[in-house]
Amino acid sequence: MQPTNEHAVDVLNSLIETTLDSANGYREAAENADRSQFKDMFLQRSQRREQLARRLQDEVRSFGGEPETDQSVIGKAHNKFVDIKNALAGGADDKAVIDEVERGEDVIKAKFEKVLDDQRLPQQARELIHEAYGSIRADHDEVSRLKHQTH
Repeated sequence: MQPTNEHAVDVLNSLIETTLDSANGYREAAENADRSQFKDMFLQRSQRREQLARRLQDEVRSFGGEPETDQSVIGKAHNKFVDIKNALAGGADDKAVIDEVERGEDVIKAKFEKVLDDQRLPQQARELIHEAYGSIRADHDEVSRLKHQTH
């Protein structure tokens, strides 16, 4: 693998982990939400993030790399923390779930923003990241509006 490709694989794999964290976070949010409208929205978002992770994995393969297939250690630990917190508190209400989803959206949005203009990435990787960021930013903004409506 060429040095440029190694950098692209490293960056993309980092984004894959965060995207899988997000997909799992949305899945857990769907399980914990009370209202069916939130359950449905979170499940759809989880599926979209899984699709994005697959696209990023394909991009890693196009550079000759081995794509990540699991969420990050930090993401797994966070999920366990949320599970324990919910169990101790007797469950989560929609407001708490939306707050947690927004926190996760802040993380993924910041991660993608950080690499948007990485000139060391090949053009095709930058294009995919820009396209993905547009969707992530729109989801972030929608969840942020939803949070403000519920508070």
